Amino acid sequence: MVVTQTTLTIALLLSALYALISVGFTMIFGVGGVLNVAHAAYLTLGAYLMLYSTQLLGIGPWPATILAVLLTGIFSALIYIGPVRLIEDDPIIVVIVTLLIFLVVEEVFYVLEGTSPKSLPVLLAGRVSLAGTSIQTNQILMFVLSWLTILGLLVFVNRTSLGKAIQAVSMTKRGATLVGIDKFRISVVTWLVAGALAGLGGVFIGTFQTAVYNMGLNPLIIAFSVVILGGLGSIKGSIIAAHIIGFLETLTTSLISPRLTGLAPLLMLVVVLIVRPRGLFGREQTE
Repeated sequence: MVVTQTTLTIALLLSALYALISVGFTMIFGVGGVLNVAHAAYLTLGAYLMLYSTQLLGIGPWPATILAVLLTGIFSALIYIGPVRLIEDDPIIVVIVTLLIFLVVEEVFYVLEGTSPKSLPVLLAGRVSLAGTSIQTNQILMFVLSWLTILGLLVFVNRTSLGKAIQAVSMTKRGATLVGIDKFRISVVTWLVAGALAGLGGVFIGTFQTAVYNMGLNPLIIAFSVVILGGLGSIKGSIIAAHIIGFLETLTTSLISPRLTGLAPLLMLVVVLIVRPRGLFGREQTE
């Protein structure tokens, strides 16, 4: 079995997408200490909102993408403002409620669209040759935009006062409150950003694959694996873990069998939970 340039290129492209999907998931855990299962619904919502915007509003793929990302972010923020804020002190109930929201969103799109996959308009048409491999220009654009978004998020979190407030809340909620940081405001911003990132990830998945009502399930499993491997609450850990998972899954499906899609992240999840439950860069929350 030989690892080809094509395999490595695909792994690199997928890893960037996995990182984009996962960082929002880990941000919410870092700030709120809860696992937001509805994160999977944001991918589905982002993809279909982009599709509907082009079909119903007649706008181009780029404005449709921006609109879909904004609306998905707002939807995520409303989930926090509505049910989650009332129950956030009970992480188990949050998981149950957000799981129900995920299932409801899936059911809505199942009723509206059925099981038929929908093709989204690509953001950039054409193909290019990269390292001897023919790749869709849209996939390269996805890779570039994913990394630009991630880097922008890192600058936001590390260089702005709002970003530093997010870090403070993730380190110690009580201490952040004592120095005058509004935890509710920070949580709303975090859920908004996380939803927008997931919505963008959903658009990317839909443009180079297809959109289907249950498209968020496999990325949710990957996000769980990435976040736990990287360390719950660690953005840096999620980025590194996304590349480990991305390369591992691509090598598994390419060298062994495509039927093993999703198996590598699950096995990695089990191993990490047994060997190092805190992940690569995990830390205990301080109160």
